[in-house]
Amino acid sequence: MAHSGARIQPSADVDERAEVGEGTVVWHLAQVREAAVVGRDCIIGRGAYVGPGVRLGDRVKLQNHALVYEPAVLEDGVFVGPAAVLTNDLYPRAVDPDGKLKRGDDWDARGVTLRQGCSVGARAVLVAGVTVGRWALVAAGAVVHRDVPDFALVAGVPARRLKWVGRAGEPLERQPEDGHGGDGHGGDGAVRWRCPRTAEEYVERDGVLTQV
Repeated sequence: MAHSGARIQPSADVDERAEVGEGTVVWHLAQVREAAVVGRDCIIGRGAYVGPGVRLGDRVKLQNHALVYEPAVLEDGVFVGPAAVLTNDLYPRAVDPDGKLKRGDDWDARGVTLRQGCSVGARAVLVAGVTVGRWALVAAGAVVHRDVPDFALVAGVPARRLKWVGRAGEPLERQPEDGHGGDGHGGDGAVRWRCPRTAEEYVERDGVLTQV
């Protein structure tokens, strides 16, 4: 049931068995299905869809016409751009081999997982079962068919990593060497990165980026 502090537009369709947290706004023509859980201070944009049992953390933004199919999990602070789609079926068919119409129980739904703070650009498509890491950024129009590392910026069809981004979402700047190596490498083989907006520092080792 919706919290008394939630704001739900009259044209939205929020199932009475869904949970909608305090401070959340559900805009016109959005649909929140049964058993979905929407956290506090979220924004569900016009025409967005939240499938049965989908779980949204706090301060999640689903922009207009974003489609989130079950059993997706979106952690705190996730952004999903306009008309982005989180799918749940690796081998979609309308009918089975006998020609009978397939129903919800006729396949193993595999949800997309979006980790804390990550963003998905407009009209991106995330294939069933992928995980997008913490604070990662999926470019508009990308097709993501495999997991995205924390802090990675991916783009294209299929999506590939182009850069690293920080928590502010801006591409990180590679830092000069510190006297132990060259071209941004320290003596331990790590590569140092810095956010131009926040000055937060990051270290890359073996293709994995972590915040210092």
